[in-house]
Amino acid sequence: MLLIKSTRNMKKIVFVPILLLIVVSGLVFANCEVKNETSKKPTPKTLSAAEIKAERKKWEATPAGIIYKKWEVSPVGEKVQDAEAKIWKNIKGYTDMEGIVTSLSLPPGSRLGFGVMVRINDDDYIAIFQPEKSQLEQLHSLKVNDKIIIKSHSLMHAPKYAYPIVPVGYVERDNKVIFQRIPRKGGC
Repeated sequence: MLLIKSTRNMKKIVFVPILLLIVVSGLVFANCEVKNETSKKPTPKTLSAAEIKAERKKWEATPAGIIYKKWEVSPVGEKVQDAEAKIWKNIKGYTDMEGIVTSLSLPPGSRLGFGVMVRINDDDYIAIFQPEKSQLEQLHSLKVNDKIIIKSHSLMHAPKYAYPIVPVGYVERDNKVIFQRIPRKGGC
């Protein structure tokens, strides 16, 4: 009987390290495969100026590119570009732009999220926001003819809209900040 018990214990003693060795080697092998997979992904290649120009020419030949080029030289497109030029210096420097809220709704069919229409330097702009829920109440307090100070880092346009689009980073009314864009976690 003593002999039977000792063989069972021996089996347990041998079995446990072998099982442990199998599990550890499986994890190591799986980790090596994951590392190899990630290294196989191609790194994005930066394009040269000539390649960028060639890609742009290809895009301009597509239906979307043709529509854009026609819009760009149309009276509406030229008006949008002129309005952008008027505030470009403020955008580039992230400096104050004084504006007046002209409408609390965006043009019909807009898919830009939450925004208002603002007049800056006698031109109308679409001011869009990416507010957190906690900031919505202050933005909803805006009224037509409110004088506001806005700042933005960028400017956009699209053939669908007859106005430049200003993604707003900062809004002040009556010397009080009512909106300040909260940077996304993880960088951008």
